[in-house]
Formats: sequence, structure tokens, C-alpha cells
Amino acid sequence: MKAFTSLKAGVLGGGQLGKMLIQSAADFNIDLHVLDPDGEAPCSKLTPYFTQGSLQEHDTVVAFGKDMDVLTIEIEKVNAQALSWLESNGVQVYPQPHIVRMIQDKREQKKYYQTHGFPTSDFILINNPEDIKQHSSFLPAFQKSAKDGYDGRGVQKINTLEDIGKALPGEGLLEKAVDIKKEISVIVSRNAKGQTSTFPAVELVYHEGQNLVDYLIAPADIATEIEEKAKSLALRLVKELEFVGLLAVEMFVNQQDEVLINEIAPRPHNSGHQTIEANITSQYEQHLRAILGLPPGDTALVCPSAMVNLLGEPGYQGEANYQGIEKILAVPGVHLHLYGKKITKPYRKMGHVTITGKNRQELAEKVNLVKKSCKVISY
Repeated sequence: MKAFTSLKAGVLGGGQLGKMLIQSAADFNIDLHVLDPDGEAPCSKLTPYFTQGSLQEHDTVVAFGKDMDVLTIEIEKVNAQALSWLESNGVQVYPQPHIVRMIQDKREQKKYYQTHGFPTSDFILINNPEDIKQHSSFLPAFQKSAKDGYDGRGVQKINTLEDIGKALPGEGLLEKAVDIKKEISVIVSRNAKGQTSTFPAVELVYHEGQNLVDYLIAPADIATEIEEKAKSLALRLVKELEFVGLLAVEMFVNQQDEVLINEIAPRPHNSGHQTIEANITSQYEQHLRAILGLPPGDTALVCPSAMVNLLGEPGYQGEANYQGIEKILAVPGVHLHLYGKKITKPYRKMGHVTITGKNRQELAEKVNLVKKSCKVISY
């Protein structure tokens, strides 16, 4: 491979994940080139190689990526056809375009799990909300839009046929509601040489009503055999896909202690933010190692940790005003990450707080303090 100083590496997407990739790449003396439609995206002020442009326009993505040695993503909503063109013209594109295309469509994701024998919750494909009426016996279920869902958007719980008025438009699927004991995530990496690694499983606690992570605890409070089962599933998935990069595998543990794959993300993920402070190798460094063909780093926990998402408060929209920062930063083991988004909106991810501690009780106390004290409102 080229020396890091002459390597030209690009990222599609300039949000907070790209920002933390840039921070990690600086340790390797790699300047990341970034494309994002928002001229004030979090990455825009961190690299002199920022380009404002659409991630959906074929020619824009090709023009940005054609001179790169390696190209990666920090968001799935990109032009996969353009990625395929770049790959066929000699650019190393990781994760591979055909995998990105499959993951972009939740219907295709679920069909892949089913076809390849991966445990997942029962599902029914639907073409429109009217199709739900034919499956009343399948309810309660979660309706998921086929494409473009993120941060809880594109998901609607349908308990009975009376809820069809709340159903989402367009193609999607009905996913049978699972009697969940725990929601967990395992982040796994694989490079082009086939070298793999897994991070310890983390336990996810979701924001009630918003379908996005409120906070997480690492390590997950699960039996060793369940963790091994979850890691085994994640490893089998990247190997069968021959995936290159970092893959976050979100899973359910049901009341029978079965592990079911929920969804996957082919990039650094919200469930791995805490690895910056709490693991020997962060998820961002691990992603870079994977796409550059380097050996994976040690993923071991340095100490127990938690992560709290800082979400825009409901009822506020406008220039962000962060309250309670001084109070939480006075607490040992609290580390603040603000994303640099100028405008807050209800439930928009504006930053996160990583918490380290000696045990789960200490982490829980600090999580409650952060959630109570730190608010993102507008001026």
C-alpha cells in the first residue's frame, strides 16, 4: 500500500461519524477527503479537503471518488451505482457497493438473513399500507420503510388494524414484534485479507417513542454464552458477505435467550462511540485499519463505560444552546463530544457523552445525572 502521507482516502458523508473518522485518521497522518451536501456539515471545518456536493448524484460521486485510492462511507444514503462504477474503474470501495445496495433496502436485508440461515424476527413484505389489512393476525408488528430510514425514522408500530392511519407510505415490511429481554449490538471488522475482530457486546436502551438509542452500557449484562452466540453471528455474517470495513450488527435477545439479528450498518455506528475512551482501539481506528488492509487492533475494554446521546429537546428548533455542560464536566469519567451542528431540532443527534466508571451502578448514576442535567435547546 502507499505510504500514509501519499494515500488519498475519501469519505462519502460529512456528519459526526465522518468527524470522528477524521480525528482518528490524524493519528495515522492521513488527510481524509469528504463529500457532503451541507456546506456546514460537522466535517467541513476539520479538513481542507471538504467538497460540498450531493451524495445521490451519480456524476458528483464519480467526480469526487475517481482519483481516490480508497473510498468509504459514513452514511448509507449514497449513490450505489456510482460506487460500482468507481470500483470497476480501479478505486478500492469499502464496504463494497453491492453490499451497500443490499443494506440500503431493509426488505433485501431481511431476505438475505432468511436465505442464508441467519436468525431474525418473522417478517412480511408489503407494497403499501393497504397490504397491512391482509395480515391482521400478524399484529402487533413494526412497519419499516424499505429505504431511507434513520435515527428512528421510517419505523412505526402497528398494534392493531386501528393503527393503519399511522402507517408509513410506500414499500416496506412488517416485522413481528419480539418479546425482548435485551437489545444489544456487536461491532465487527474485516479487512480484504480476511482478518476479523469483534468488539464486546454493548447493551442498548432506546428512547421511548422515538426508536433511537437513548443510552448504552458496555459491556452488556448478558450471559457469556449469549455474547459468544452474538459475536459468532456477527463474524459469520461478515465472512459470508466477504465484507470489508466495519459492520455494526444490532440484535435482539428474546425471553428464550435466542439471539436475532435486527439490522446492520456498514460503517462506524452510534453503538460504538464509547470505544474512543473505553476500548484499546476505537471503532473509528478499526474501520480505518480494515479499509486500509491493516491488522485489526485490540478491542478489549479498558474499563466499563456508557454513552448518552445528546438529542435536541422537543419543542425547540433553532441555534443550539447547550445547558448543563459545566455540571456534567465536573463529574470524573465524563467526556463530552459535540458534533458542531449549528441548528437543533427535536430529537436531532447533537452530540454524545461518554462515561467511564468502575461498575454498572456507578455508570447508571452518571447516566442519570447526564440525562437530567444536560439539555440541548435553542436560543
